[in-house]
Amino acid sequence: MKRYLHALCMCFSMFSALPAPLHIWEEDARPLMLLFLPFVGGVIGGIWALGGWIMQELGLPALLQGAILCSLPFLLTGCIHLDGYMDVCDAVGSCRDMEQRQRILKDPHVGSFSVIYCILLILGQFALLCSKKAGVPWWPLLLIPVTSRICAGFAVTLLRPMSTSEYAGVYRQGIRRGHLVWFGGLFAGVCSIGFALGGLYGMVVPASALGYALSILKPIRALGGMSGDISGYGLTLGELAGLFIYILL
Repeated sequence: MKRYLHALCMCFSMFSALPAPLHIWEEDARPLMLLFLPFVGGVIGGIWALGGWIMQELGLPALLQGAILCSLPFLLTGCIHLDGYMDVCDAVGSCRDMEQRQRILKDPHVGSFSVIYCILLILGQFALLCSKKAGVPWWPLLLIPVTSRICAGFAVTLLRPMSTSEYAGVYRQGIRRGHLVWFGGLFAGVCSIGFALGGLYGMVVPASALGYALSILKPIRALGGMSGDISGYGLTLGELAGLFIYILL
């Protein structure tokens, strides 16, 4: 039980900018961290939805609401997933051979492709959030970060990692079949709750999952396997896909 508590704290410390209950690191608990990634998504999604509701009640201008809500998911994660998104954009966009693409992925410098695609991502998210219709509930925003992180857990657990990825080493030795059962059960539960409470608004769950799955196909082929950066790339685009369906409905 202690290892699971440590893994929860480590997950919050590593994948969010939110204060963790305890500041500890236990290497043996590392493979368990991703099990709690959806809980981090739940907290982030809860703050996202609550922030939207509060600003609506305060009557803030739509553009200001859009700007704040667009920024919140990035700020609450410390931009860790946005960093992965930008790294993948640079690597895949370079159109070099695989070895060079993998080297670009690990390069700390910012390239032109990452800047261009980051601007497009933020513009898209900002435009969607500014387009929210009056009377549309805010609570579906809670489901989007949870779903994207369930998909991230699935992908990192199930897919073959890049040879240079941190997930290719000690972490893989801690993978258990129970990880997949856990993420599968969570996805089914979140999907059921979404449709039961909100009818068509439950579509944000499969939309986020589909967006994640489709977005990682090209990077995995281009880079020779799964990695944390690709997971961040898929998570970012999966949330954009869920947000698109949310606004469309």
